[in-house]
Amino acid sequence: MAKTSTFVRSLKKPKFSTRIVRRCFRCGRVHGYMRDFGMCRICFREAANEGRIPGIKKSSW
Repeated sequence: MAKTSTFVRSLKKPKFSTRIVRRCFRCGRVHGYMRDFGMCRICFREAANEGRIPGIKKSSW
């Protein structure tokens, strides 16, 4: 979990557009972020396994 101050700072509009920091909305993680879902890979996997993301299911063949 990211510190609250770090997470709040990332929500502010940066001075320059290249300084945008995208964080997972659930845990605040920066690395492994997926833009399509707005969350990190770990939170994505947990949510997908629980069936909370429509249209996503674990593949098996």
